[in-house]
Amino acid sequence: MHPPMVNEEFLSQFRPRIDALFNRCVENAPNYSVTSERFSASLNRSLAKFAAATPQPPTESETNEFLDLLQVDDLFIALACADGNERAWWEFDQQYRGYLERLARHLAKSDVDAQEVVDSVYVELYGTRFVDGERVSKFATYSGRGSLRGWLRTVIWHTLVDLHRASHDEVSLDEMTENVGEGAVHASLAEPIPGGEGELVDQIARSRYRTATFKSLETAFSQLDGHEKLLLLYYHVEQLKLREIARLAESEGSPLRRWFQRKMQSRSENPGSRIHESTVMRWLDKCYSKILQLFRTELSSTHELGEAEIEICLDLVSQDLTDDNIFRHLAV
Repeated sequence: MHPPMVNEEFLSQFRPRIDALFNRCVENAPNYSVTSERFSASLNRSLAKFAAATPQPPTESETNEFLDLLQVDDLFIALACADGNERAWWEFDQQYRGYLERLARHLAKSDVDAQEVVDSVYVELYGTRFVDGERVSKFATYSGRGSLRGWLRTVIWHTLVDLHRASHDEVSLDEMTENVGEGAVHASLAEPIPGGEGELVDQIARSRYRTATFKSLETAFSQLDGHEKLLLLYYHVEQLKLREIARLAESEGSPLRRWFQRKMQSRSENPGSRIHESTVMRWLDKCYSKILQLFRTELSSTHELGEAEIEICLDLVSQDLTDDNIFRHLAV
């Protein structure tokens, strides 16, 4: 069933607000040549999706809050780059090229592979495919919901997965996440590129480390706090969306709600504050980092493995375990 179309009357209510946002962007970046119509069309699409995703029509206050959360300056440069504006591309290269390269080096296993990822991303961002005579840029999929850096992290991760699949036909990688957080944990457990140390370890050696890998994973999960287990259970086992988890954390009686209130009180913040998807993503990122740290510590202290051997165990996690297996303990 398709969501109902948002009528012009709804959109017209916020036209003055959109015009004000556009004028602010033009003031900050006057050389991008993005038209008011182009900018408004993008925000109208986002508003339509926002309104269609709610069971009841959003109120004016809720819609203005949604507009407040949009990263309009990031959207402005993305639109300009999608249109091929040279000044915008120069600014993008200055602001984000280094970030893309650092991220690619972190995810990939060599500078050569990292450069291939960045080059592929630039091709996607510029667009080499034409539809109805118009060039299609990857930037066209960015809506301003979340930072441009966060969106680029997802693009980098998916590009790395695609390149991995192209060179590893025999390895099946299941559905990859559209949130950068889950990508971060998979990236930390990424399979080595051919030619690395992984190829030098034969099947017998891998069997030796498999037991240590499974036991260390179990130990890592057992040391998580209750709210961390619940958060991962919601996201990976019950497959709730970030927005759904955020709403659960706002509900009275929710274990996550009680933890969130304590967290806010410890920071002298308002515990009644609304929880956004980005907040849930930050919680997940911290969980992933904690799991990885506990996993490494267990392998090092209990199983007395060195750094090279730990990397073999990380390799085993990515090759031998699916997401369901990794998070199966949470369902108990």
